[in-house]
Amino acid sequence: MKPFRIIVLLMCCLVLNSCKNNTKPAETQTQEKLKALIIDGENNHGIWPKSTFMMKDYLEQTGLFDVDIARKLYNWVGPHHNVKGLDSIEQLLELYPFDDGVKRTSLDSTRFDPKFNPDFSKYDVVVNNLGWKSSHWPEQTKKNFVNFIKGGGGLIIVHAASNAWGDWDDYNKMIGLGAWGGRTEKSGPYVFYNSENKIEYDTSKGNCGQHGKQSEFVITTRAPEHPIMKGLPNEWLHGKDELYEKLRGPAENMTILATAYSDKKNGEKRTGRHEPMLMAIDYHKGRIFHTTLGHMDYSMECVGFITTLQRGAEWAATGKVTQSIPKDFPNTIKSSSRTWNRSK
Repeated sequence: MKPFRIIVLLMCCLVLNSCKNNTKPAETQTQEKLKALIIDGENNHGIWPKSTFMMKDYLEQTGLFDVDIARKLYNWVGPHHNVKGLDSIEQLLELYPFDDGVKRTSLDSTRFDPKFNPDFSKYDVVVNNLGWKSSHWPEQTKKNFVNFIKGGGGLIIVHAASNAWGDWDDYNKMIGLGAWGGRTEKSGPYVFYNSENKIEYDTSKGNCGQHGKQSEFVITTRAPEHPIMKGLPNEWLHGKDELYEKLRGPAENMTILATAYSDKKNGEKRTGRHEPMLMAIDYHKGRIFHTTLGHMDYSMECVGFITTLQRGAEWAATGKVTQSIPKDFPNTIKSSSRTWNRSK
């Protein structure tokens, strides 16, 4: 072969190799973010106007999600709050406004909203930030929601969302276990880990849902190989929060991801057993991540809450988790928090 032809061939190889190295895979170029929807407007936990924006920010921080909000027309800001410097808790609606051009009314109790009808089909995952006493949805909206989850949609249940709609059978199956909301032994058994570290199903009669004074408490991983939990410490200290106890429900197709021990040592009437804190539920083709954590804004600032919310949302939306564990994740001795400030 003549020297000139050899030089030309070498130059072509170099150009082709350079193009190959600088070209990203087509799937990377066209990959779209996941779509999340937070629903709110009525919650006995009056911090919800702020906590909605906190969770929106937390999900967007991952770089995986675009997040929208669907808010009911009639807003109830419940009494459970502790925000310094506010004359009225309704001021939270002014401090954390949601302006989508729709006029809403703040009330001193919940009210049925006949127009509440988000298009769930546009989203990969829904985050429920509604709580105890939340009014029911229009029947067609409920049907659309059930079909969305059955068809493979994701759902996140946060703290007081476990208190809602105790008389809605499909919802009870979605969340696995619930609290308050009129739930009784007819709703399903109490479920917990006993002193032998075995799951126990207690069908006895009794009230559903209780908690002691807010405090820090240790979270124990129960399903270390589940995508949400994989790589997390076996135990870690969660920031100041309510430790929910005596949850009961259908508990079908449910994996308890983590528990916390309800300690009687402080003289309170606690259960003295390991109560579910984080759960994963399969409902037909849908995936649900249920966290009982997140009573107040400072509870949601715990890095443990943030991390499990972010990972739980990705799993609910896709069935997998690609996120790494942050370096500031809490350990068994010290909790870890990030002060949240609204950036947008």
